Amino acid sequence: MNELTNIIFVRHAQSVYGNDDRIRDLSTEGKKDRDIVLHTLKDRKIDAFLSSPYTRSIETIRPAAEYFDLSIHTDERLRERKVGSHLPELLKKRWADLSFAEEGGESLLSVKERNIEALTQILKDYKNRTVVIGTHGTALSMMIKHYRNDFGLDDFLRIVNFMPYIIEMNFNGQELVNMSELAYVDKNTKE
Repeated sequence: MNELTNIIFVRHAQSVYGNDDRIRDLSTEGKKDRDIVLHTLKDRKIDAFLSSPYTRSIETIRPAAEYFDLSIHTDERLRERKVGSHLPELLKKRWADLSFAEEGGESLLSVKERNIEALTQILKDYKNRTVVIGTHGTALSMMIKHYRNDFGLDDFLRIVNFMPYIIEMNFNGQELVNMSELAYVDKNTKE
């Protein structure tokens, strides 16, 4: 049997909102929820931690990386979508046409292409190992959609308030052979 490359995606914990999307830190609650990430990973053999360069993604996986005594390497391609607008009707339009981008925003197709480019390289560089990737909701959704074309707006809306959200994808070479949810905190229902 071939060995698998295991990619564990960790969508960031709840963050505080501010003008600079890149440096938004975790909320007090988000910092507490990082314990879920560590609890989910601590009994695994983790070979590397990679992340979007955004503060909230790095900080979500930092306690786990410290537990394993590993540094976090960032990759600009793993960043979140550049947002031009949060209007609900534009969300629907983006999902109906992945190449659509509102003024000042980035298309979902562009997010998917650069994230898959990064993931393809990661799968080559870390073949048969286990890697944790700190990521974002839209970026992760586009990676899921790449492998499961039926993943759509309703699926995205199901997970949009999952912070953190941890899923594992197992690959044989570049081929996805399994995907499973490991843990999440639904910020829509948590008091």
